[in-house]
Amino acid sequence: MSSSKSKAVIRQPQYQMDSRESDQWGSGICDCCDDVPECCFAFWCCPCFACRTSREYGQPLCLPLLEIFGGAIRPITMSMRVSMRERYGIKDTMCKDCLFATFCVSCSWCQMSREIKRRKIPVVLVGARNKK
Repeated sequence: MSSSKSKAVIRQPQYQMDSRESDQWGSGICDCCDDVPECCFAFWCCPCFACRTSREYGQPLCLPLLEIFGGAIRPITMSMRVSMRERYGIKDTMCKDCLFATFCVSCSWCQMSREIKRRKIPVVLVGARNKK
């Protein structure tokens, strides 16, 4: 008679995001004609536009203002692009995010704003506490 030990395998539930749309950006980086008033606002007052878009995305209102102290690469713009790609399941590269965040700031914020409007996925912040 052989002795066998049984092992219990415990799997934790994994966070998964259901994407209701495609895995691509809803508009291109230079599709300003899709929403001309938004792009004009972004062009003439990008910091204000970025703050509003950040708030609509569920992040702190003044988060983009931290880029004033940044260097060549705009870390907040890049982080928002990466976060948005992750949340919405958009397939793209960090290299493009870095490129657009550095050289196409207004267009990048416009694209993110259009994506938020297109997806219309409500942002829900959840807090959990352990009961003792």
